[in-house]
Amino acid sequence: MLSSSAAAQWQPSQRYPDPAIKIIDASFAKYRLNLAKVEKIAEGLRWAEGPAWFGDGRYLVWSDIPNNRMMKWDEETGAVSVFRKPANNANGNTRDRQGRLITCEHSGRRVTRTEYDGSITVLADQFEGKRLNSPNDVVCKSDGSIWFTDPPFGILGFYEGEVAPVELPTNVYRWDPETKKLSVVAGDIERPNGLAFSPDETKLYIVEAGVTPRVIRSYDVAGTKLENATKFITAETDGTPDGLRVDVDGNLWCGWGMGKEGLDGVAVFNPHGKLIGRIDLPERCANLCFGGRHRNRLFMCGSTSIYSLYVNTQGAPGG
Repeated sequence: MLSSSAAAQWQPSQRYPDPAIKIIDASFAKYRLNLAKVEKIAEGLRWAEGPAWFGDGRYLVWSDIPNNRMMKWDEETGAVSVFRKPANNANGNTRDRQGRLITCEHSGRRVTRTEYDGSITVLADQFEGKRLNSPNDVVCKSDGSIWFTDPPFGILGFYEGEVAPVELPTNVYRWDPETKKLSVVAGDIERPNGLAFSPDETKLYIVEAGVTPRVIRSYDVAGTKLENATKFITAETDGTPDGLRVDVDGNLWCGWGMGKEGLDGVAVFNPHGKLIGRIDLPERCANLCFGGRHRNRLFMCGSTSIYSLYVNTQGAPGG
């Protein structure tokens, strides 16, 4: 097992409010619980990604991509165990509206659904006769459709998948629950990464990882299509966004890192794209999700560790 020196030396705050939870704009104050602090709940990972909360079982599942496994943390006991291995270098995970696990697989080059009996159904592994690149992150809409990004990260080397030729552009896809077919909803994004719907599903936010600086694009959702692309947030020199989720007030909670020292963690933007808060972590945060009984516990995938924080809001459905 590996851990960075910063993560290994990290200790939770000994006082409240936790100084790691920073109010950048006064509007963020109501989301910080003054009697809650950042906690480390798991460690010893190589590259943690794709957390998904199972409220019916009170556990968290996430991917440890280079170790080709998916992990599980039990809320009642705090026990950490292997959920699935091998896992086809799984990356992003979510649950559909029926509670089934949806997984993006790098080396499988596919999106799968884990059924109630544990069997795995392949939802998508090709488009127009060509293999997908390496599906990265995924969200589900209330109409049963599944939207996912397909950059090439998992086929560029052997660390996060298997080397293979790129056969398709780096598209964002929609899987239709009726036809079981894919359609391209965004083909103009260079290496799309994390994505999330606004609470009312009228907007879709997508991280563009193939540009410098990285940006978060906003699209209007028009039925089964996306329209009116805009650069919603530009990272400038202040690190890079990766995965993101949205709360019920429409704020974007974004995994952040790889920038200036001290910017690893989570950046929080309001629905207008203004930075209002930060959660400092000792290592880069790749992705996150809301969970817990009331969906008010934020689970954050640090590079080698999993952190959690209770917040005074709730995650929007669909992630």
